[in-house]
Amino acid sequence: MDTVWEAIGWIGSILVVWSLTQSRVLRFRWMNLAGSILATGYNAVFEIWPFVLMNGAIAVINTYWIVRLSRERHDPGVYHVIPMTPEDPFLQHVLRVHAADIARHRPDFVATSLATGGRRATFLVTRGDEAVGVVAIHDEGGGVGLVELDWVKPRFRDFTPGEFVYRDSGVLTAAGFRRVEIETRPELDREYLRNVGFSTRGTRWVREL
Repeated sequence: MDTVWEAIGWIGSILVVWSLTQSRVLRFRWMNLAGSILATGYNAVFEIWPFVLMNGAIAVINTYWIVRLSRERHDPGVYHVIPMTPEDPFLQHVLRVHAADIARHRPDFVATSLATGGRRATFLVTRGDEAVGVVAIHDEGGGVGLVELDWVKPRFRDFTPGEFVYRDSGVLTAAGFRRVEIETRPELDREYLRNVGFSTRGTRWVREL
């Protein structure tokens, strides 16, 4: 029995430490919660009460944040969409700082091209005073926009804040679009696109506004 609990203790400790390497907020909370629950059980069995209290408190804190973050993920009062000109210095700064991560998801995207070569609408998604994502749409005419970039910081990817550009903010219709489309690519998150109202049409995903 002691060997089993010893293994549980090690697993709990590994999960807590491993959680600290996670950039995604919700993933960090879930892993930390699992580790702290296991650590609480291990320390309770061996009656190490200070560590029972500590890990139990950590589990309660993680539970609170998981519930809160899950409630906020679709709350338009938490995430805001700010229309910006493609050449805006702060927007270009965000794109430069995160260029490597953007390139992993959209290797053909070039940030400097936003400010040249046709009309574009660009939107910065924020949470409080932090920029968490960027959506860039090329105006193809006739009220049709082609999404060139829909990017979110890694730590916010569990919350899909880009949805507020398509569904809740009204910024697309204010920019003159009646329909937005996305070229089909292997790396697309199809579940996300369906959840924000896109459906397949030929070689593109399409959302009527």
